[in-house]
Amino acid sequence: MSKTRGQTRYYKVTGVSDKTGEYLSMKKTDVIKRLAQSDYKKQFIKTAEYELNLLDRFLVNYKNPTEDTYTKLIPERRALVTPYILSDDLIAKEWQSKTFKPNPYEPEKKIFDTRRGEKVRSKSEAIIADTIYELGIPYHYECPVKMVNGKLKYPDFTLLKVRTREIIYFEHFGYMDDEGYRLKTMEKMDLYRASGIYPGKNLIFTYETEHNPLDIKGMRKMLIEMFCEGDA
Repeated sequence: MSKTRGQTRYYKVTGVSDKTGEYLSMKKTDVIKRLAQSDYKKQFIKTAEYELNLLDRFLVNYKNPTEDTYTKLIPERRALVTPYILSDDLIAKEWQSKTFKPNPYEPEKKIFDTRRGEKVRSKSEAIIADTIYELGIPYHYECPVKMVNGKLKYPDFTLLKVRTREIIYFEHFGYMDDEGYRLKTMEKMDLYRASGIYPGKNLIFTYETEHNPLDIKGMRKMLIEMFCEGDA
């Protein structure tokens, strides 16, 4: 761009060696805007990458001294004070210790043992529970959550993403080749969405049929990527 006597002129430069460029009249306003936007985009991306690099370096070396103020106290003194900022470990411990009324529906069908010492309704749920437990993710089994219609639902698992303090619901749909089960599943998903619980946001799920068992490796990979990566 150049400015002469208050008038701005625009030129299309094709390379570093191009010192003059191709003059673009105001009849080519669309071209001028596209070129300006493209140049802005390049500069923006360059600056954003630099900023992300700075943040990554900061997070790698960051330690929370205000949080350490409490954790460094001797146990006897910690018992006397209420911390202003809870560490991730304390958040997880406090959340995990919360009590709730479990799902009253057919408790006699909870016959499969988990490594955490609880009973669940299927072998697949036991595998999922053991994987969650092994990865150190805090969870509740069949913890009630109130829906938009005022009724309670009991997701198979309620998980705490400790790093971000997010609650994530985990459903396993175990009989997807049964038409009646599929219809009930779709109704449940519609109710979840109406209640602000969305797949990919705060709801994850797995499924299986008679000929397609639970994808254990895929489920484990999903949990690691969502809950464990970056928790160095």
